[in-house]
This record gives sequence, structure tokens and C-alpha cells, in this order.
Amino acid sequence: MSKVSYARHHSPPSVIRYAVWLYLRFNLSLRDVEDLLAEPGLDICYETVRRWVVKFGTAYARNLRRRRPTASDRRMYLWRAVDAEGEVLDILLQPRRDKRAAKKLIRKLLRKQGISPTAVVTDKLRSYGAALGDLGLKERHETGGRLNNRAENSHPPVRRRERSWIGFKRPGSTQRFLSTHAVVYNCFNLQRHLFSRRTLKTFRDVTFTEWRIATQAA
Repeated sequence: MSKVSYARHHSPPSVIRYAVWLYLRFNLSLRDVEDLLAEPGLDICYETVRRWVVKFGTAYARNLRRRRPTASDRRMYLWRAVDAEGEVLDILLQPRRDKRAAKKLIRKLLRKQGISPTAVVTDKLRSYGAALGDLGLKERHETGGRLNNRAENSHPPVRRRERSWIGFKRPGSTQRFLSTHAVVYNCFNLQRHLFSRRTLKTFRDVTFTEWRIATQAA
């Protein structure tokens, strides 16, 4: 894991780290983050926050991704792929929903995860079956019923963000943001309804430790 260089930035790493965390963790606009930083007396322009997110968000996400445990070997839903535990594996923006687009995402997932899935669950779009057939995964393809719910349930955080932005406008910047957002979301999505308050506090301490390690200065 590589440490992050904050050289040539006037603001201390703790402020940069906090601003990027606010923007990626919560459904806030850049101007919302500017206002939140202003309350304790930090005069940071929203455009500066945007540049920090672009520059440091990717580095933070890369370090967090390296520290995550191996993903489950059961894949669900292409274009936005999650594993059987609901952890977002990747998001890929593409102009078409055809076989070529499906193969692009599958290849990317196989390369990045380094394991072959025991099952790939999708909806009934025929492009999925065609792409999986070409890649020799046809026999592992499953569809129908509520098998796809894990992927469907992972959409709301992105939809809320899209509404606050009044829609995504630029494919390149949107792809970069969503990829970074997914990693940070995985880190802090603790499923708090599944355990006690004491356990939640323990898990939350662990996630903040992971965040501090991933964002520490070089």
C-alpha cells in the first residue's frame, strides 16, 4: 500500500482527508462540504474540495481496496456488480447494454478480483448470457426470481447522489466518482441493524482505522 503525498498543499492532510470523507461518505454537494468546513472556521472553496476529491479520492480508494478481504466468489448483476454479501465490486458506465459491454465488465471483474466466480446472477437481459457463453461461464449463469436483489438493493446510494447532482453529466468524471464512492461506501456500510450498539462501535473504530491507514501522508 502506498502512502499519499500531500506535498504542495497548504491545507493540512487532516483537513483534506476530512473534506474528501464528507463528500464520499454522505449525500452532500460540494457546496454543502464547503459550508460544513466553514463552521469550524476553515475557509475552503467548494472548487478546492472538488480538486481534492479528484486527486486524493482515487488514491484513498486504491489503498482501501488493497486492504479489503477477498470478495465472495458469487457475482451478481453486471454493469453494477456486487458479491453475495452485497459489497460493491465495480461499477462500469457504458453507452450500450450489449454483449460487448457485458464482456468488458466481466473481464474487468475477473482481472481485478483474481478469482473465478462459482455463480453469476443477473436479470434476464440476453446480453449477459451471450457474454458469459463467450467467456466459458455459461454454466454458472443464474437468473430469475429474487436472486438479483443484492445488486438491486445497492442502487439507492448512487440514485440519491444522482438526484443531488441533478443528474450525471460527464461520463468520465462520473465513472471516476462512482468507482471511488463504491470503495468508500463498502468500507463504511456496516449493516448496523445486524448487531448491537457495542459491536457497532467496535466495527466503526475498525473502519476509521482502515481509513486513516489508507489516507496517511507519505
